[in-house]
Amino acid sequence: MKVKTGHNVKVHYKGTFTDGTVFDESRTRGKTLEFQVGSGQMISGFNDAVVGMDEGETKSVTLTSENAYGAPNPEAFQTVPKEAFGEDFDFVLEGMIRGNGPQGPFVAKIHEIEDDSIVLDFNHPLAGKDLNFEIEVVSVKK
Repeated sequence: MKVKTGHNVKVHYKGTFTDGTVFDESRTRGKTLEFQVGSGQMISGFNDAVVGMDEGETKSVTLTSENAYGAPNPEAFQTVPKEAFGEDFDFVLEGMIRGNGPQGPFVAKIHEIEDDSIVLDFNHPLAGKDLNFEIEVVSVKK
């Protein structure tokens, strides 16, 4: 059965950057990814890639950043005083941090380290990147 909008699918996938580095792979977790096609649960390019595939079919697609996580949003950068972190906090450029802010839990990347502050990037870590996916449709249900 060919995948159509509204179908529930289970897929295995491997996601790589354009240099071939693997950033995610469902098989390493030993679990398929399940979603309803067209429901908005997935990035648009991934969703569109499975439409028309048959159960058991595998294909490779390249998604531009616009069809994946979009371009980085310049408004998603925020300068934070270093004193907001503990005295022993190890600031690592490009390092990921988790914390709790006024709007609740957050994940951000340290974009820049200044004398008294740091600049945090709250964009999705894959924003601005073109992505390759190898997708295998494991099952399709109406």
